[in-house]
Amino acid sequence: MIKLQAIGHLGKDATVNQVNGQHVVNFSVCHTEKFKDSQGNVKEKSIWVECAKWSSSEQAVAKYLLKGTQVYVEGSPEVKTFSKNDGSTGHSLTLRVFDLQLLGGKKDGGNGQQATPAQQTDQQAAQKDQAGYKPVPNASGELVDDLPF
Repeated sequence: MIKLQAIGHLGKDATVNQVNGQHVVNFSVCHTEKFKDSQGNVKEKSIWVECAKWSSSEQAVAKYLLKGTQVYVEGSPEVKTFSKNDGSTGHSLTLRVFDLQLLGGKKDGGNGQQATPAQQTDQQAAQKDQAGYKPVPNASGELVDDLPF
């Protein structure tokens, strides 16, 4: 068995179809990496993987598979060939997904980057500072936060 693992962002919202009594969730995952060419110029390379997750009850997960969501997928790859408009032969990579994990929400609208949990905590702290949040000193003079940890 050949197994493929990929981490990337969804290119569009997932679609759900029903085939022979089973649901299939179709979505595409894009992984982009940066590298330097032989002249030292920074280049980007994107690889798209078409994914299909089969199950008898997969409609629940489809509502979370929205454009921009970061996911981890693992499954068995298939290479499909097709004819391009210019008559040449093209190839596409399709993945029959066995394992799917949501890694993050959609990219935020601000800077286009995925906010990590640490960044979200920092953003929440900044919002508290802007709202006038100040820890209060206890009887010994130590600053006490309202969080017990």
